[in-house]
Formats: sequence, structure tokens, C-alpha cells
Amino acid sequence: MKARLLGGIAALLLAVIGTVLLVTYVQGADKRAQQGLDPVNVLVVKERIPAGTKAEDIGSKVKTETLPQSAVAPGTIAALNDQNGKVTSVDLQPGEQLLGVKLVSPKDLAPGTVPVPDGLQEQTFILAPERILGGRLEAGDTVTVFASFKVDGDIPDGVDLPAEVKGWKQYTKLLYHDVLVTAVQQAAPDTEKKSANTDAVALPNGSAYVTVALSDANAAKMVFGAEFGTIYLSKQTDKTAKSEPPVTTLGGELK
Repeated sequence: MKARLLGGIAALLLAVIGTVLLVTYVQGADKRAQQGLDPVNVLVVKERIPAGTKAEDIGSKVKTETLPQSAVAPGTIAALNDQNGKVTSVDLQPGEQLLGVKLVSPKDLAPGTVPVPDGLQEQTFILAPERILGGRLEAGDTVTVFASFKVDGDIPDGVDLPAEVKGWKQYTKLLYHDVLVTAVQQAAPDTEKKSANTDAVALPNGSAYVTVALSDANAAKMVFGAEFGTIYLSKQTDKTAKSEPPVTTLGGELK
């Protein structure tokens, strides 16, 4: 009887010990598995991003996901902090991880060019330096387009002008925001005439060919503005406030 009792107790102890060892092994296996996954944060594309999009403009189009190391593609980035000034070299599709090699300097795509977004077309204008920030525009910049007109003769009957323009022969209108500059071709600065101030920036030498990406309808309006008026471009930043100001006339300036 005593031997049976001792045997039962021994069997129970062995069962308890076995259970503890099994649980310990399973927990250790889970930890080893988690260590093998080595989860990391990566940026994943939420919506299509066209080629030529600035890195500063894609923050809202990507999201941070935590993935196991084994599922992360080589070169995937986790933040955009150090990508300012770069653009996407190709179209990015929803669900793909954001690779650092797909964000490049605009000058690296081709000499001074960036890709044209889908659905748009390119149009080139020759503009004097004072109309393009003294020649400081580069491919990949986003600009606002203004057009000024001076009417020398009588305005033809039937032309429906905005109320603020009627009666005035000169006016300026904001045509578009968010126009992508895809290429700039400009003569080298004039370095022959030195300034007494050695730190002074040399003035741009001559006009520049500025190529922009527009829809066909917007291109037609900008061509008209360049052909029969004058065009000015102002460079936007990621914090540029955008409004829809009325047409500017002398009367508006004096108010």
C-alpha cells in the first residue's frame, strides 16, 4: 500500500515537472520565433504616387507599417526626414514598400529633367530671368503661373471680361497653382563682369527655356498668355498658401 502511494506521488511529480518543462520550452520557442522575426517599421505606399513627385509632398500618401525583417525589401526606408529635395523616379503603386533608390535628385533622372505625370503634356516657354526668379528655377520645382495683359486697342464686342477688368487696359491674373517644372535650359551666368563685392551672385545671362507639365486646356491658356501678354512664375514651397485672388488692375492696386 505504501509502495503504491509513493509510486503515485512520484508519477504526479513527474507529470508536474514534465508540464513545467513543456511550458518553458514553448515559451522559449515563442521568444526565439519573435527574435527571428525582428519586426521593423517601414513606409508603405497608400495611393498611387506619380513619377516626379517631390518627397516633401508624399507624406500623406504613405503609411508606417511594422513588418518582420524577412518580409522587408532591401533598401526600404522608414522615414522621409532626410529625403527633402528628392523626387520619385518612377510611379509608386499602393501596397509597395518605399525604396530609397526610388527617391532621387531631379538632376539624376536625366540632365535637368523630371518625368511628366500621367495625363499631362509638356510645353516650353522662353522667359527672361526676372520672370523665373532670376534663373533659380530647377526641374522638379512647383510654380504658380501669372499672366499680365496690356490692351492697346479697343476690346472687341462680345468679349465677356470679368467685372473687375472692364474699363481697364492692363491687368494681371493668377492662372494656375501647382505647375510642375520638368526641365530648365539656361545659359551660364555672365562671369566676365566681376563685381567689386566678391560674394555677389553673378547675374543670369539671357533668357531660359522653361518646360512645364500641363493639361492640354491649361497649356492653351498659358500659350495665349505668353503669345499675347507676359508670363511670370513664382516658386512654391510645401507651406505655400494658395488662394484665388481677383484679377489685379490699376484700380485694385489703388484701393
